[in-house]
Amino acid sequence: MSESTLTAKGQTTVPAEIRALVDAKPGTRLVWSVMPDGTIVVRAKTKSILDMAGMLKAPKGKRVAVEDMNPWR
Repeated sequence: MSESTLTAKGQTTVPAEIRALVDAKPGTRLVWSVMPDGTIVVRAKTKSILDMAGMLKAPKGKRVAVEDMNPWR
């Protein structure tokens, strides 16, 4: 388990082994979430949604028209 200390200015250092595990580099954004039970989850935001463009391919012969996906419109 890794730990760090919070400074008087509210700053902390992410331990080196954690930075290596999430491939965090200078400028990596951290997303902090507080769960209902008080647990804090910190995620490294290393990818943009644009990095995922084209990641999923439609199965052959399974194309669906936009009109079929939005029948309420």
